[in-house]
Amino acid sequence: MPYGYQATLKARPGHRDEVIAILLRGVDGLRAAGCRLYAVGVSDATDPDLIWVNELWESKEQHDASLLLPETKAAIAEALPLLTGEVTGQELTLVGGLGV
Repeated sequence: MPYGYQATLKARPGHRDEVIAILLRGVDGLRAAGCRLYAVGVSDATDPDLIWVNELWESKEQHDASLLLPETKAAIAEALPLLTGEVTGQELTLVGGLGV
């Protein structure tokens, strides 16, 4: 069953674009790990330092396994000092829609 995950990350002022670059660097590895959709977005109208990440995976197990990949661990370690610590996450059971 498809698995969804939505997260927000708050970058330290002036570091948003750097965090986005880190997040987008590994998209090819995510595809190989079973990720169907990995979308990173921002909303300058609400909070210019808030980054939204929306993910759609073949399964929760594949998502969880992707967090153990060396490149994922390295990206997390690189991004963490650029974040404020304000992070949210929500797991979703996807029940339908376009592209699901």
